Amino acid sequence: MSRSHAADATIHAEGPRATSLRGARSARLPRSRVLAAAGLCALTLATLLALLADASYEKTLTEAAADLTIFARAVAGDMEAGPRSGAAPTLPDYATARGRRVAVSDAAGRVLAASAPLAAGGALADLLGPNPLLTEFADKAGVMRITLADGSRALAMVRNLGAGAGQIAVLHPYEAVLADWRASSIRCAAVAACSAAITAAAGLALRRQQRRAALAEHAHAAMRRRVDAALGSGRCGLWDFDLARGRVHWSDSMFELLGLAVERRPLSFGEIALRLHPQDGDLADMVESVAASHGAFDHQFRIADATGRWIWLRMRAELIEEEGGAGPRLVGIAVDVTEHRALAEGAATADMRLRDAIETISEAFVLWDAHNRLVVCNSKFLDLHGLGADVATQGASYARIMSSAAPLEQSEIIGDAAPTSSERTYEARLADGRWLQISERRTKDGGYVSVGADITALKRNQEKLIDSERRLTASVADLIGSRQTLETQAQQLATLAEQYHLQKGEAEAANLAKSQFLANMSHELRTPLNAIIGFSEMMQAQVFGALGSPKYVEYCSHIHQSGRNLLDVLTDILDMSRLEAGRVRLEESEIDLSGAARATAERSRRAAEAKGIELIVDAGEGLRCCGDHDAIVKAIGVLVSNSLKFTGAGGCVRLRARRSLHAVLIFVEDTGCGVDAAAIGKLGRPFEQPATVMENGMKGSGLGLAIARSLMALHGGALRIRSRVGVGTIAMLSIPAKPHATSPRAASSAMRVAQRMN
Repeated sequence: MSRSHAADATIHAEGPRATSLRGARSARLPRSRVLAAAGLCALTLATLLALLADASYEKTLTEAAADLTIFARAVAGDMEAGPRSGAAPTLPDYATARGRRVAVSDAAGRVLAASAPLAAGGALADLLGPNPLLTEFADKAGVMRITLADGSRALAMVRNLGAGAGQIAVLHPYEAVLADWRASSIRCAAVAACSAAITAAAGLALRRQQRRAALAEHAHAAMRRRVDAALGSGRCGLWDFDLARGRVHWSDSMFELLGLAVERRPLSFGEIALRLHPQDGDLADMVESVAASHGAFDHQFRIADATGRWIWLRMRAELIEEEGGAGPRLVGIAVDVTEHRALAEGAATADMRLRDAIETISEAFVLWDAHNRLVVCNSKFLDLHGLGADVATQGASYARIMSSAAPLEQSEIIGDAAPTSSERTYEARLADGRWLQISERRTKDGGYVSVGADITALKRNQEKLIDSERRLTASVADLIGSRQTLETQAQQLATLAEQYHLQKGEAEAANLAKSQFLANMSHELRTPLNAIIGFSEMMQAQVFGALGSPKYVEYCSHIHQSGRNLLDVLTDILDMSRLEAGRVRLEESEIDLSGAARATAERSRRAAEAKGIELIVDAGEGLRCCGDHDAIVKAIGVLVSNSLKFTGAGGCVRLRARRSLHAVLIFVEDTGCGVDAAAIGKLGRPFEQPATVMENGMKGSGLGLAIARSLMALHGGALRIRSRVGVGTIAMLSIPAKPHATSPRAASSAMRVAQRMN
């Protein structure tokens, strides 16, 4: 036994002895001390009863005052609701319930009616005693404790009757209020006296029982010391589950096993659960299931010791039903199996490593025992012989396994040395044409190990080498001829590349010339158009007098409208040419996109109202991005204008703005005629419009969407369109929230690439 165990055993041995000595000393206490203690207890009990009686006294008076307030209000209400005649008033039947007294006076304070033993005819103030506050303040004075004219105490309350009809006084004497309190106090005093007598008798019996308990404790401690010594030497401990109360009792050896201080108190399931490993299940649930099935408990689990180290315990317990209805108990022993678990895990790990090593061998491996039964094999052995895992089970005989394997068609011994009884190496060809090189060696226990490599590829390579050598000679001659052909083709490719560069330069020059021509023509045409629009406005306004006929005014309106349309077309052409030429520079700044969207919608609202179209703007506050304000407004205006153009009367156009992760999205939705899916690819190409648009008379330059797409490309954004015929169209502008470094020339190239992809 170790030194710590010996010290613990000494402490356990001295514990019961000290307990018995203390019990003997307490048994020899002087009788005077016992009497003094009993007197002190009696005095304390009497004081406590007095305090309780006083508190109950005040509570009874307070509750009676609250009841009297309600009672007075009810009696006054019934009196006011009764008939008003010259006769004396009649009190309600319940006015004298529970010893209460009621008196009714007129406006002069003379008592008209009263309940016995009060008499009518006198003054109400004389009836209530020397305290005038009740009659003067009435309802405001509330319930007061007064002394009546006859010297008795009572609770009183006075209420004014309506319309100057007098007052009503309600009295409740202390004698009636405290009747129940006195009876309750007498009962409590009797119970206290009986309790004191019983306590004294129990004290005498306890003194006699202490002597017997000291002797029993001494015998119990000696037995527990011997049991703990036996359990500690075997590294195990006793567990006693009180299932009815949810408590667990451990032996001292169990505390020592975990390195914990010994505690005599029972442990709860919660305290033990804190030390259990979370992966070993809920011990309380397992115990309850055993109790429900009335079976035996045998379970292994981990528990933390005082240092936090996990210890494996195996607990075996039996369910015991105690007599007297105390409930079931699960009593058993827990043994430390940490070392056994470590050894088993080490063996399992070594076996797993060995199997993994065999499985990772590049050749087929199989081990047979001395009786030609299978010990272990890898998956390559099963694959080479076409065996299933259900056939090649551990312990199966060689004859059974090989009867299901693919048969050998040919085998030959290889190597210079002749085969012996302990080892041999040979090559074998299977029925499916595969070749195996098999090496077999005997083991010391009489079995043998076989290693087979698939050499099918090697055999085939040997045949291919012979055939390749023959064809290599023919290929050399062909290569010489092919080299001359390749040199000719390379010369032709160089010529084609030079022609391509020349044609590319001519195409770029032609595109630049076209853009310059369109820009020059737009400028040349806009000058006379401005004059036409200005003069038509003056003629339409008849600045210098009447034109003479209303038709002239109508013609001037047509001229002005046509000029405006032509100017818009020329402006789009000029913008398109500037975008394609890469001469557009963005003036980027922080933009309030919500305000820009609302402003664009307001400019188009008159056109929407003229066609009877509902224009809705849904743009939350705080939507900001960085870009060119005019360019973004123009792109939004193009989408809104197109939606109004292709939406009929009674339709709806909705402009929405939302923020995404890295961009601000603007949606323009309409309920117009829509565009066929095959024609969506043409949207955004310069000067191109779907055939359905041309058929419906919705003509235009076809540059609006192309300009919007180009402006979005300059900002690093995008334009997306979805549409269904007869349902409507949704166009989306995606504008990056942060500045995007894109040159005009790069944007022009990106626009042309997007047009080709469409």
